[in-house]
Amino acid sequence: MTRHLVDGVAVGWDELGTDLLDGAPREILSALTGGEQWSSSTLDHLVTPDGSPPVRMTVTEKTAADLDVQWGYILRPHGIEVISALHAAAGSVVAWGTDPRARFRNHPAHWSAPASAAAPPARPAATSPSVGPRTAARR
Repeated sequence: MTRHLVDGVAVGWDELGTDLLDGAPREILSALTGGEQWSSSTLDHLVTPDGSPPVRMTVTEKTAADLDVQWGYILRPHGIEVISALHAAAGSVVAWGTDPRARFRNHPAHWSAPASAAAPPARPAATSPSVGPRTAARR
């Protein structure tokens, strides 16, 4: 996952495709995409104000607020940690083995911060019913 999402892109992603699901069981692919397949696409059409080549944006705790970043994702050996700006100290860790068809709570107020950012929380976020979709996409 790290190789594809981080190392495999020069600047950023325009869209993540079903290539992230390569090797997944057919029933998972069908449930998540309706059987359709498409490739991920990178941000190849960026133009900078001064004409210089675009560079990858680096987001840190100090720069996140100025960049209007509301969510972050940390790839950990035991799962992906999902962090909102409201819970910057730690987020909910979803284990890599979690069924991707599971319903997730998408509002950080429902999450309990783990005792340590390196350890998974006592209650995974993937087992709770959804509270509804986010109203706007953020990159």
